[in-house]
Amino acid sequence: MTANLFIAGLELGGTKCVATLGSGPGDVREQHVVPTTDPATTLAAIEAVLDGWTFDAIGIASFGPIELNPARPNFGSIIATTKPGWNDTDLTRRLAARYGKPLAIQTDVNGAALAEARWGAAAGLSTHAYITIGTGVGVGLVANGRPIMGYAHGEAGHMRSARAPGDTFKGWCPYHGDCAEGLLSGPALAARFGRPGQEVADDAPEWDYFAHDLAALLHNLIVALAPERIAIGGGVMTKRPHLFDVVRAKVAASINGYGALAGYCAELDTRVGPPGLGDMAGPLGAIAMGLQALDR
Repeated sequence: MTANLFIAGLELGGTKCVATLGSGPGDVREQHVVPTTDPATTLAAIEAVLDGWTFDAIGIASFGPIELNPARPNFGSIIATTKPGWNDTDLTRRLAARYGKPLAIQTDVNGAALAEARWGAAAGLSTHAYITIGTGVGVGLVANGRPIMGYAHGEAGHMRSARAPGDTFKGWCPYHGDCAEGLLSGPALAARFGRPGQEVADDAPEWDYFAHDLAALLHNLIVALAPERIAIGGGVMTKRPHLFDVVRAKVAASINGYGALAGYCAELDTRVGPPGLGDMAGPLGAIAMGLQALDR
């Protein structure tokens, strides 16, 4: 990509959407934040930003679930989401018709994982994961440089695992109750603690349940895929980086020296941590998708 080509990157999250104009981490020309409300209002606000830009492709990295099979009639639409009002929202046809530019779409976490591979802490790795913990819990999995895709994209954020002894919280997820999203997300923490997570002191004992549940999710990812690195982003962990050491210790105890993963756990300080791109991993994931659209 040459310096005079630009991407309109759209990272759609459950709380906010970030529109970024640029071509990579060293070339971000503009960035605007739009609150995520109802689809009509949110998309109109995004279009108002894009209407003022000149760009060559559009990249979308969105909360989901998203239909990513081009052969299906609802390709590019959000489906069965926990975000009220967003089911069956078409993200691609409207923008493609309005701007007439190449467009590519992925989940927000797969986009962030691809950005980490292109520019961040997963550069040079073939298999890695990106987890975001915020309004929801998303897990992006990349193997051999490509997001893992079967019948649909994976939903490891809705994985269930063993609960901590004495933990009776039923979980917040309207679909699965005590899945990872139902235990770890911002709304789940507010429901568990009786107040928003940011109002809970960093040393409060409630965070031990959070660390246990996150470590359980990591255990399952590690034994299933053994990703060379797992980046964890999103507002919850960004505001409490001290929890990384707690979670790493619980992961090592959970793996319990099993097989080759004993060596993996000896390197958790480098294998599990924040994204190399920091809080720009999500917005740059959308830029990475726009670059893929141009590559096609």
